[in-house]
Amino acid sequence: MTPDIIIHNGALMTFDGTQPQAEALAIAQGVITAVGRASEIVALAGPDTRLIDAKGGTVLPGFIDSHVHLFGGSVELSCLSLYGVSGLEDMAAAIRPYAAENAEDRLVFCVMCDYGILGTGKTPTRHDLDYILPDRPLAMFAPDHHTVWANTAALKLAGLLQGGEVDAGSLIVMGEDGLASGELLEPGAYSPVLALTKHGGREMMGLTTGKDPVPAPSAAEREMDKDVIAQGLAHCAAQGITGLHLMDGNVYQAELLSELEAEGRLLCRCEVPFHFKGTDPIERIAAEAPAMRARFQGDMVRSAHLKMFIDGVIESGTALMLEPYPGAMGAGGNMGDEVFTQEHFVAACIEADRLGFQIAVHAIGDAGVRRTIDAYEAAQKANGLRDSRHRIEHLEVMHPSDIPRLAELGIVASIQPGHAPFGGYFPPTGVGQYLHDHQIAGAYAWQDIRETGAKVIFSTDWPVIPVDVMTNVKAAVAPQDLGAPWKSQAQSLADTLESYTKNNAWVEFREDRKGQLAVGMMADVAVMSHDLAELAPERLTEAAAIVTICNGKVTFAR
Repeated sequence: MTPDIIIHNGALMTFDGTQPQAEALAIAQGVITAVGRASEIVALAGPDTRLIDAKGGTVLPGFIDSHVHLFGGSVELSCLSLYGVSGLEDMAAAIRPYAAENAEDRLVFCVMCDYGILGTGKTPTRHDLDYILPDRPLAMFAPDHHTVWANTAALKLAGLLQGGEVDAGSLIVMGEDGLASGELLEPGAYSPVLALTKHGGREMMGLTTGKDPVPAPSAAEREMDKDVIAQGLAHCAAQGITGLHLMDGNVYQAELLSELEAEGRLLCRCEVPFHFKGTDPIERIAAEAPAMRARFQGDMVRSAHLKMFIDGVIESGTALMLEPYPGAMGAGGNMGDEVFTQEHFVAACIEADRLGFQIAVHAIGDAGVRRTIDAYEAAQKANGLRDSRHRIEHLEVMHPSDIPRLAELGIVASIQPGHAPFGGYFPPTGVGQYLHDHQIAGAYAWQDIRETGAKVIFSTDWPVIPVDVMTNVKAAVAPQDLGAPWKSQAQSLADTLESYTKNNAWVEFREDRKGQLAVGMMADVAVMSHDLAELAPERLTEAAAIVTICNGKVTFAR
């Protein structure tokens, strides 16, 4: 078979144990047909074969980001980012011109607002935001997407100024004046504000409710949503990404992705979950999840996992902890907020496991992680042992005694290196102030987890941090040294790249079809600008994808 594409003169990292290194590969009809010496592979070329000279750069399986929020991340590419902004006056200087440029927006919406953006040790209030924009609705998203801050006009428009009923684990923070302070914790509190965005909150529904929009979007709204997702997919392809595991899911989003595939605009393979909330009855799983899974089983759009949240995040005091938070955050014995009762959560895990679903649970605090491990163990006892590859997302703080349980129970550690205080993206002094010193031994313990034999996979949680691959790779390979009581959790380059490619293919049960540069594998390939093995760890971000190939088609060329 004459190749459609040949990549030659590369430093191939194949992740194929029988041929770990090579110089070239050939692609035909969406699969890899040959891997080997450049002279042998180039000789296979026909008159219409596209030759790609890797110029000595690393060639490896396409990156798979195994934890993203594609729709929301795509929308946020055009939002005002407050990353690096500090102080009320700097906020005003950034927001006011943006608001003037977007005069028709119903809500002025900003993203990447750090919890400590004011520099006062306190989070923003509606009064702070009123100073910036007194007459127009204004809201800001925290980087972790667990908190929104809104001004008075936005709270009024969303119907939240007087407070209101919210889901368990969510909170409308009330001020001393009896009105909402402006701080909205978790989706159950802030969803009415998101409904005011350009996309009507549809970009976050797979995360906040897991349900489809009601009323159904108009044809024009559907096209607008597809167009913005297409922009996000192009942005991902430019990083060398060929696969995405979405962690917010509903049928609507899967339909949009399927339509993009039919239109030739789906540039990355997408795994879309069934989202189950702590307020949902157990019966919803059997009633809806298998039908969604059966409907979406293509090579490009697939539904196979079920997503849940067990807790919130450390910075807002909503992550579930085994003991009260230190300082003011621990007032009243605060140990975080339950999203599920443990009885309901265990029942959900047992039911999802019984139906053959892979489960992915957001668990950040040491108690949240322990509860998730316990629930997975309960599912094994109830249903019998199987190759489930259940995942825990984030596991930022673990009790050291729980770390070996991951490998013992076959639980996958789904980690985002850039989230750590030593990851180089967020302030290094951030999360540590909300932990007791003795908790740090089990915090962001990547290498400790890996050394137990547990499977480790890497991702970004875009848009919590950018979907940029090499920034995240550097965070893993060259983390900052924060000194005691923090210890180094630096990863080797080989382990990091494997956790971003081969392991992420394995966790979606497609290790026999992708994640390696080997004959017969899906032709998902990233060609890098540098030989990554020759770069000093601190220089890894100098490298970038120069060509991305998904399903045998070039989806990006620099």
